[in-house]
Amino acid sequence: MTGPGQMAASGSAPAITLEGVSKWYGNVVAVNDVSFEIGPGITGLLGPNGAGKSTILHMMGGLLRASAGAVSVLGEPAAGNPEVYRKVGIVLEREAVYGTLTGWDFVRMNARLHGLPDVDAATRRAIDLVDMGYAQGRATGGYSKGMKQRIKIAAAIVHDPQMLILDEPFNGADPRQRLHMIDMLRAMAGEGRTIVFSSHILEEMERLGDRVLVIVSGRLAASGDFRAIRRLMVDRPHTFRIVSSGNRRLAQALVGDEAVTSVELDGDRLTVQTRDYSRFITVVPRIARDSGVTLRELAPSDESLESVFEYLVAGVRGGQGGDS
Repeated sequence: MTGPGQMAASGSAPAITLEGVSKWYGNVVAVNDVSFEIGPGITGLLGPNGAGKSTILHMMGGLLRASAGAVSVLGEPAAGNPEVYRKVGIVLEREAVYGTLTGWDFVRMNARLHGLPDVDAATRRAIDLVDMGYAQGRATGGYSKGMKQRIKIAAAIVHDPQMLILDEPFNGADPRQRLHMIDMLRAMAGEGRTIVFSSHILEEMERLGDRVLVIVSGRLAASGDFRAIRRLMVDRPHTFRIVSSGNRRLAQALVGDEAVTSVELDGDRLTVQTRDYSRFITVVPRIARDSGVTLRELAPSDESLESVFEYLVAGVRGGQGGDS
């Protein structure tokens, strides 16, 4: 678990550094004094619309200049530095494609702009990686939203960048396409690349993000593994779902333990809340044994980014924010 301003990947040199970064538009503060470091691997930005995620991604990509603070990418300033794009690929959420170009021509154009030695081979490789070969001869104006996102990713990776910055990359993709993209991005991260993405789909964040940066009202509310973040929030009850051979008997025994704050028995469903995560998972097996009950399942029912996020929103609510 790391906190604001700390390295997100211990032992790795930071690929991205934000130091006291703020961005404002007139009186509207979009990002407020954010500091963190990101190393190789996959890092996800989580937050609601208007939290500042896209603004942060745009500053990482050098598309926006910070109003205050410093943003560096691969050891160089991000803003006003076109050479950064030799090593970085960027995919914005907006559907910025040339509708009259075919998918092949769109990706090939980017390969030519990068001055690659074998333009056609690079184009073919990138299109194959995103599984768009079947549509490469069609005009991108006729693509679905998910297809446009994938061809934009192909264009962003055609020069084999060291870093990828992706804003809502899975928008419009069907489940099979999402799985394919997740596998591809994980493979790229496994080769030592740095991938930063934002997503409003919590399942994607949980499945893809090695680390999570939670952005609330333009501030960095938490960073690290989302389960670690959740467990360190000791002032909020943790909810567990229990299945056993004797739920009623077990519920009666649990009521008397100091680690338990509430017990709810609804038919075959036993739900227990605790404010002491570590103690609870230690004592439940003993209590079950002493009660002559066999535990069949003991699982947290709120171990999701949604529960983490809802808690953090409540904790940071009231801070000034702006458009993302």
